Amino acid sequence: MDANAVQRTAGITGLVAAILMLVELPLYFVYDGAPPDSNVLTRSLFGLLGLTLLIVFISGLGYLLRQTAYEWAGGLAATAGLLWLAVEFVSLGLEVGAVIQSPEPIDPTIAVSGTYILYGTVSRLPQALFMGTVGFVVLRAAVLPRRIGWSAAVLTVINLAFVPSLFFGNTPANFYAANGWGTTATMGGITMLWFLAVGISMARRRSPSPAMVPGTPAHLVASRRTA
Repeated sequence: MDANAVQRTAGITGLVAAILMLVELPLYFVYDGAPPDSNVLTRSLFGLLGLTLLIVFISGLGYLLRQTAYEWAGGLAATAGLLWLAVEFVSLGLEVGAVIQSPEPIDPTIAVSGTYILYGTVSRLPQALFMGTVGFVVLRAAVLPRRIGWSAAVLTVINLAFVPSLFFGNTPANFYAANGWGTTATMGGITMLWFLAVGISMARRRSPSPAMVPGTPAHLVASRRTA
């Protein structure tokens, strides 16, 4: 498959995924107490669709990063990103399962204790690894605009800053709690805005020729020229 087609496909899916998950985010704040089941199921459906599209986006981004001299780092970025998505899938599954099982409305962000650390510290670690490796390859190989690399580097630091949040309780109203609005919702919103920006950039920008990417291995240049 042509690299430009991969980049456009990944960009469009990343853009749509970010929109779906940005629609999901405000639904967490509609009700003060336990939300009705319809609210939880609706926002979770948006989230599941968005996460599924992000599989395509992260796979495509990893493919582009591997077409450089930093092939191993590109593969690591894709692996870390997909691991982060797996954690998010499990978290949503635990929430939805608890809501379906409960005979009365519950707030799964409080009632489902397993999601405290999954949405917080556990998610922050693979996401930091994903952002860090993406930023490294983009800044070194110039496969995407440098602003994407620098923003990924900043998000790496922010993700790592939230790793110790597991020591600060389970009150969602507290910014830095294990399941606090800063650790989970704010980080989720910032990440989706990053995916939105990267998706737009990838959908509009042509992939550079491998011969023009600094340090691209000779076998990749040859394979791209004969493709």
